[in-house]
Amino acid sequence: MYDKRIKIFIILSACLLLLCLLRLTQMQLLPDSSLQYDIAKLKRQRSLSRQLGTVRGRILDREGKVLAGDEPQFQLHINYRLSCFMDERVGRAKLLKAARRDDAAIASAEVEKELQTGIEDLQQIIDKCTYFGLERADIENRIKTINNRIWNLRTFLAWRRNDPNSNILEKYNNRINSIPLSVAIADFKKKFPDEDRRLLLVREVDDIAEMDKTWPLLELKTDDDIFTAQLEFMNVDGIRILPKAHRVYPYGDTAAQTIGWVGPATQEADRQLFEGDKLSSYLEDEVCGREDGVEYVCETILRGRRGEVVYDIDRKVVNRTETRFGKDVSLSLDIELQQRIENYLTDCAYNPNNCKAPTAVVVIDVATGDILALVSMPVFDLNRVRYDYAALAVDPNEPLRNRAINKSYPPGSVVKPLILIAGLETGKITPDEVIPCPAQKAPKGWPSCWIYNKYRSGHNDKWEYDGGNNARNAVKGSCNIYFSRLANRISPSVLQQWLFNLGYGRQAHLEQTVNNSDSRKLRQAQGQIASTAAKGTITSFEQVPLLAKSERRYFGIGQGNLRVTPLQVANAMAAIARGGVLKQPRLFKENRNSDGVALGISPQTLDVVRDGMSGVVNEPGGTAYREFAPAGFAGQGVKVYGKTGSTQEPDNAWFAGFAEDNTGRAIAIAVLVEGGQSGSGDAAPLARSIIQFCIEAEYIGGL
Repeated sequence: MYDKRIKIFIILSACLLLLCLLRLTQMQLLPDSSLQYDIAKLKRQRSLSRQLGTVRGRILDREGKVLAGDEPQFQLHINYRLSCFMDERVGRAKLLKAARRDDAAIASAEVEKELQTGIEDLQQIIDKCTYFGLERADIENRIKTINNRIWNLRTFLAWRRNDPNSNILEKYNNRINSIPLSVAIADFKKKFPDEDRRLLLVREVDDIAEMDKTWPLLELKTDDDIFTAQLEFMNVDGIRILPKAHRVYPYGDTAAQTIGWVGPATQEADRQLFEGDKLSSYLEDEVCGREDGVEYVCETILRGRRGEVVYDIDRKVVNRTETRFGKDVSLSLDIELQQRIENYLTDCAYNPNNCKAPTAVVVIDVATGDILALVSMPVFDLNRVRYDYAALAVDPNEPLRNRAINKSYPPGSVVKPLILIAGLETGKITPDEVIPCPAQKAPKGWPSCWIYNKYRSGHNDKWEYDGGNNARNAVKGSCNIYFSRLANRISPSVLQQWLFNLGYGRQAHLEQTVNNSDSRKLRQAQGQIASTAAKGTITSFEQVPLLAKSERRYFGIGQGNLRVTPLQVANAMAAIARGGVLKQPRLFKENRNSDGVALGISPQTLDVVRDGMSGVVNEPGGTAYREFAPAGFAGQGVKVYGKTGSTQEPDNAWFAGFAEDNTGRAIAIAVLVEGGQSGSGDAAPLARSIIQFCIEAEYIGGL
């Protein structure tokens, strides 16, 4: 019986062995079998991945000059496994662990020797780091910061892995990462009041990636620094020299508000932008565009996307995602023209009266609508803004605001050509009709003539032998009486419609529209062409609030509740220059040039308006003649058409107009000086010089 059982056991064992051999054979012969699939699946589940960095796209000007770009910045990095020797908590935890071993005395002696050696090595590294211009205390503080950061993370994970208080989890909706460190540590201490016990629990958290990565310790600023560091740390374990992309702005503070800047990706909006995309979402040390400017609004274009290589447990590549570098963005700006304008505005030798005044300048190529210069003064250094931001944010001169597009002002008399267009096109005035401007104070509730306020005279006297105070002379002499009376003849909604058609009261479409799914926009003030401010963004004329009849007289001279941006003023002048065609101004070269909208302004009306604006700068008696007469533009084949303006409460000075040459090329310009007292005295001289800069840059002129 016993022998029979043995025989049966032997037979069953042989059968089992045969089945195993058969199964192994099937595995070799049938690589697509279910078992092989399960093994492959297991390998994938245990896979490792390595992400490949991307490069942020550049911002370029119209000629391809780099306004913002990444360049490598070399840093000396230290590994936490080395830096932690300066953390006495780590040392105590190691000694506590050794003391609990069976060979406690030997183990403790080994740990003490390890700690002593580590500290000595670290002290030598700190000594060498002082070669690069840092004080010893600064280096020690940086190491302490690294150690505290990782120790806090280890402490948080030790608390998390040892049954944290369920009430705390419920309070934060089981979102562990939302629980403040202070709350976690307080609960950790309550559950484990013995400090040695807590140290040992933190010591057990030894499996996180942050403990094996390197951390920046200091920047190597020169080639000599890099070479010296390579020699000094060539054979030092735990020290590495690594490149890091560093955003550089070659033109410093030029066009600062338009270009924008980058900073750490720490805000909630940053995290939401690429939410759910692990290769686009921001890593800890990455940067993103800070609001606002091109860096911000074009983040989805400039950012790029990291690549990734996924390996299985056999280190075989199972998946690869290629890196997608950020795309370049090209602007319509001429950075050298912009830089020249900004330098001129701040040079007290050339601009003595207003070199420190907040100022805005817009220059537009009339044919294309391209914005050649978008100036907002004062500026700030894009290479330092991350460090200077706190002071810039509270500066009363608002250097962070782009006042060329994001601040609105009463336009003063630069609106008068638009009022004349509305009056002539609606038949409320004829070119030759005279509106009297006697040498007397205006009736109560009506604007007075500036010439009466200043000289106790009137435009009747000024134009007595030159056709009287008609349309072209009223523009030339900037007569408040003429334009307040004319605006009062026009229906409020009709007057608003003309202002709206010429681009007032609404934002320009400046945003990049090519390959941009993001809805970020440059901050713009939309201005106001009504008695009350609109409740939202105006996209159609039907959304414009009403204009009170009594306020028309003040709109006629650019006062009251009328508000415009310098860009809107320049673009309206460009529309007049191109024969009554309004184009959207273009900031991004990737956007297609607008064909424009013909506003239906008759040639006769345009002739009258141009004639008056020519008189402003080219004829005696024009409000800007004294400033432009010596310029010699005619000798360069250029004719200027302009309009001065000034406002009180707030005090601002304006010049707006356009300049064209014999070939038909033209630029439109708007200059705004905050605190300026006179358009002719404060803004016109600046405009004259800027037009000369445009001639020298060959946008106009040249016989």
